[in-house]
Amino acid sequence: MKLRQITWIAIMVVLMIATGCEVQDAIGKITTTSANESSGAVKPIMSDIINEKGDKIGTATFTQLAKGVQIDVTASGLKPGLHGIHIHETGKCEIPDFKSAGAHFNPTAKQHGYDNPSGEHAGDLSNLVAGTDGKAQAQFVVTTVTLQKDVPNSLLKSDGTALIIHEDPDDMHTDPSGNSGNRIGCAIIQ
Repeated sequence: MKLRQITWIAIMVVLMIATGCEVQDAIGKITTTSANESSGAVKPIMSDIINEKGDKIGTATFTQLAKGVQIDVTASGLKPGLHGIHIHETGKCEIPDFKSAGAHFNPTAKQHGYDNPSGEHAGDLSNLVAGTDGKAQAQFVVTTVTLQKDVPNSLLKSDGTALIIHEDPDDMHTDPSGNSGNRIGCAIIQ
């Protein structure tokens, strides 16, 4: 079943790129939803996304919902195509490589990827699609995380978390990061 879903998604991504569409649907536990489904208990968090030079390339907004967190991403200056995008365990974006953000956010100690029978990390997201103009816009709803403080799956832990955009697509199964290449964008979640 997952192979058929991935095949269908791959076909849709190719069609979206071919038509210049920059809207992304999600796979696995990530679904799209409207903003009016917000639980309202926690204020949304807006973070700048920076590149390896420290220049702002976009924004990420994190909104608590009744069942998870909605993440709205806009970015520019990316190479056209797919990019891995993940939540990482530490809220630091030190240039040029963003290794300060640590590994994927993984409070349940699972392996990486939707296609991994021992996965997925709480911080795993589907690939971000950049159009031929290098711009990307996506919305994810991640049901495995929260903005509520003082719980193990909170993105607002004491040292924060970070959203990382990778150079290459995530293959959705290779541990620890889906062979998604260098870190090229980072946003602090605090």
